[in-house]
Formats: sequence, structure tokens, C-alpha cells
Amino acid sequence: MTARLRASARTAGLFSAFVMIVLCGCRSSAPSVEDLPTMIHDAQEHVFPSLVFVKPIRQYVASGERVLQQVFGSGVIISSDGYVVTNSHVANEATEIKCVLFDSEMLPARLVGLDQDTDLALLQIQLPAGHAPLPACEFTDSDLIQPGQFVLALGSPFGFTRSISLGIISSPRRYLDIAPYNLWIQTDAAINPGNSGGPLVDARGMIVGITTLRISQGENIGFAIPSNTVKRVIAELQAKGKVERSYSGIELEPLRDFLRDVITPGDEGVLVGGVQESSPAAAAGLQAGDLILSLNGLPVHGTFQEDIPDVRNSFASLAPDTPAKLEVRRGQETIEVSVSPILKQAVASEGLELPMWNCSVQEISKFRTPNLAYFAPHGVYVLGALGNARASGLRPGDIILSIDHTPIATPADIEASYRRLSRLNLGRRTALVEVLRSGYRHFIVLDFNRDYKHTVE
Repeated sequence: MTARLRASARTAGLFSAFVMIVLCGCRSSAPSVEDLPTMIHDAQEHVFPSLVFVKPIRQYVASGERVLQQVFGSGVIISSDGYVVTNSHVANEATEIKCVLFDSEMLPARLVGLDQDTDLALLQIQLPAGHAPLPACEFTDSDLIQPGQFVLALGSPFGFTRSISLGIISSPRRYLDIAPYNLWIQTDAAINPGNSGGPLVDARGMIVGITTLRISQGENIGFAIPSNTVKRVIAELQAKGKVERSYSGIELEPLRDFLRDVITPGDEGVLVGGVQESSPAAAAGLQAGDLILSLNGLPVHGTFQEDIPDVRNSFASLAPDTPAKLEVRRGQETIEVSVSPILKQAVASEGLELPMWNCSVQEISKFRTPNLAYFAPHGVYVLGALGNARASGLRPGDIILSIDHTPIATPADIEASYRRLSRLNLGRRTALVEVLRSGYRHFIVLDFNRDYKHTVE
């Protein structure tokens, strides 16, 4: 054998050994590389019985009228009594949810709770009396996964049930701006629409994460929510049906942001990138450029982007309406600032349909509609406008200030006005609507004498 052949064989042997170490973790006796198909098959056999095809019927009113839409996604059973983890964007606004099990049995499920900030939802399959316990999949510790580790993504891409794809962990700790409270697992395992909510598992069939999204412009760049984040959120959803977080109004930035080439001197604390108006942090006098060194006596570590979600979770876990002590460095001075956070509003909020007006409205939220909240911290805005509303001049995004000189502050206020006006006789169905549009007030005469439900525009 020539030296080149010996070197090639030695390299191949090292690669095979590396593959099996990645696959098998700390197993004392690594099988040969030929066992890879068997290991994939075993993981598949272990997980497929716990895989669920999720079929919600979603209801939304963003277009100006109530619309029902059949969507689909994936989920994984995590307990024998039928608890299923999926994505919030799969189950959100669902009026009915059905789950197709491994044996093709379809059963209804109830929504236990969802958390849009982490895009997680918890369902429970409604098992009939006497039904056998369901096979469940277990979580592994996502803090222990390594780059290059083989994983399997299971789900229903484009509605093709019971699909599996093989890939590796590209990065176990990826920061994305869209996720304030968690990091992501990046993988090159194929993830497509319909995979959402399905499990990403290791070679043993243990849940590493919940697949959620991909970059459509890229190739083989998908992301999963780490299992440790999933376990924490699901425990709260199971106990309370929601995840409660506190809001302080602090925009946090790392000390070293290499993407923007912003480097803050020092190795401790986290940088205040901005303070939201009318927030608890603003009331406390916190300023952009401050360096938060500690929170209630505990040091704060926000050196890199990957550290920021943990810092945000520390602030989110503060007791609402209870002062929290911050040690802050401002220039050359170290001061103490007391911030009293408030309970963060839920991001999810159902819109209200007003059929005779052919429009829908929704409550303003600084967390869901910050651009509108800048002009009106509280109130109601037009979510969608068709027919009478659009013909009269109402536009999506209009903030409704009053109807016939009656102030509108809540969805209940506008619902009361709608009920009163709906009793008007045909020919007299008009109302004077005062709206705020891009900071300017407008008066619009809403004419809803025409029945657009029976008219083609």
C-alpha cells in the first residue's frame, strides 16, 4: 500500500470514528459506520408512534370579515394521556383542532395554552373512555448537543404525513432577532411548511427541539426551539394555560455586537440600547447608553448576542408591580435605579367582527401594534375593511376615537355602539366616526345601508 493510500485509509478511519462518536455520544463501544441506517431506523421506529398530524380550523377577521381556513402542521405526544407540543402559529386562532395519530385514528384536541413569544403551544388529545395510553416521546438536555451531531426532523411537510429527514446540528446556540426569550438550534435537516411543531430528535429518538422555521432564501437553513426552552414553557402552559412575563420597557444590547461593529468597553453587564416611552424604565429614569451591572444583587452577563435572551428572561421573571434594584454604570458613575415592571399583555388578541359594517377591529397593544400605540397607547383600531367600511373611507390601521361623539376606548365600547346602530331602520344606517390616521384626526360618515353580503363589488 502506498503512503498516499495509507493516509487516505487512515483519514477514512478517523472520519468513521468521528461519525460514530457524534451519533453515539458517550457509548463505550462505538458500532461500525455501517450501522448508521439501523440507528436511523431505530430512532424512526421510536418517534413515529408519537408523531401527530395536526389539523386546526383557523378563524380570523383580519380581512374585515370572519374567515375559516383549514391549516395543518405537526406535533409530538409528550405524555401518555395525550398532551401534544406544537407551534403557536399552528394552533393560534383555531376554533377546532383534530389530530391524526400514528394508526390513522383522528381525534379532537383542546388548546391548553400557547405562548406566541416562543411560538409554542400545548394541546391535549381528547381520548375516548377506555382508550389505550398513547406512546410518548421524551426530551433530552439541549444544552448538551454539539455542532455536527446527527439529528432527524419528523413531521408533515406540505401535508405529507410521517416524513423524516436527516441532517446535522449546524449551530446549537443561534440568536435570532425574532425570538426575544430563547436561542435556536440551527440544522440542515430539511424543514418545510407543515413540519412546524414536529420534533427534531437525536439518534436515540430523544427530542432535541421543536422545528419551527426555515430561511426560504437559503439552502438547508432551518431552526428548532431547544428542548430546555420547550420544557420550561410547556410546564407553565400546563399549570396556568399561559406564560406570564413582566414588562420594563428596556431595549437590551450586547457589549460586543460584531454584526453592527459596536464594541462597548468592559466585560460585565448589559447595554441599554433604548428605553420605550411611557414604560416603567422611562419612569425610573433609565437612559440609553446605561450599563446594567446587576439585577436585585445578581450580576448581569450580556457580553454577546447569545447572552441576551437569558438577560431578557431575568427581567421578564420579575414580580410585576414590585420594585427591582438595578446597579447601573452611567459614564464614570455607578448609581442605583429602582424599576417597577408591569405585567406584559398577551400578544394574542382576537379581533371583533362587525358584519353590517363589513369591517373588523382589534384592541391596540404596545406589544402587538407598537406603531399604533405610539399615537394611542390604548384604544381600538380597524383591523380589516371591506364593503360599507371601505366605501365610506375607513382604512386598516385607523384608530377609532369616537362614534357619534361617544368615546371609544375598548372593544366593548365599539361593540355597544354597533349593537345600538344595528337597530336603525334601513335608510338611516349612518354613523359619524372619528378616527386618528397617521397622527391626524378625520371624521368619516359610515354608511352601512347597503347589504354587501349579497352584492358582488
